[in-house]
Amino acid sequence: MEAKYVNESRAVKSAHVLPPDTNNYNTMFGGILMAHIDDIAAISAARHARRPVVTASTDSVDFLHPIKAGSSVCLESFVTWTHKTSMEVFVKVIVEDLLTGDRKLCATSFLTFVALGEDGRPTEVPPVIPETDEEIMLYESAPSRYEIRKLRREESRRFAKVITVKKPWER
Repeated sequence: MEAKYVNESRAVKSAHVLPPDTNNYNTMFGGILMAHIDDIAAISAARHARRPVVTASTDSVDFLHPIKAGSSVCLESFVTWTHKTSMEVFVKVIVEDLLTGDRKLCATSFLTFVALGEDGRPTEVPPVIPETDEEIMLYESAPSRYEIRKLRREESRRFAKVITVKKPWER
């Protein structure tokens, strides 16, 4: 399978932050931003795989700076690294004060997506070729994040064996 440049998966999305998107502190709801993050990351994963994709995990979302109503958010995503059927996608979120033009990095996120074949099962994805300093740094640090994800997934499976799914009123 022929490798693809990181830039081939790059996606950009902007949104105006309006009052219904904010909480009682006049800052954007984290869940709304997370929906934007998952959406843009899925576009990058599908562009890389040229297959249907599903979110396997949201590995991290780090909120670094509040996002106020009236500002805009610009999300940029791209595939940083691949394993056999999975892709790590990085998303950075920039907030812009539309009145002053001041821009700040307000959030970063790593997600994992799996490509699906025609049978609905995971299918192989092409490797990634990083070019810029940012892409190379993310590519080189990806295997350690992959190992952390593996450990976290194993722990979740252990939890699933113990945690019950009874109705709230049952003991």
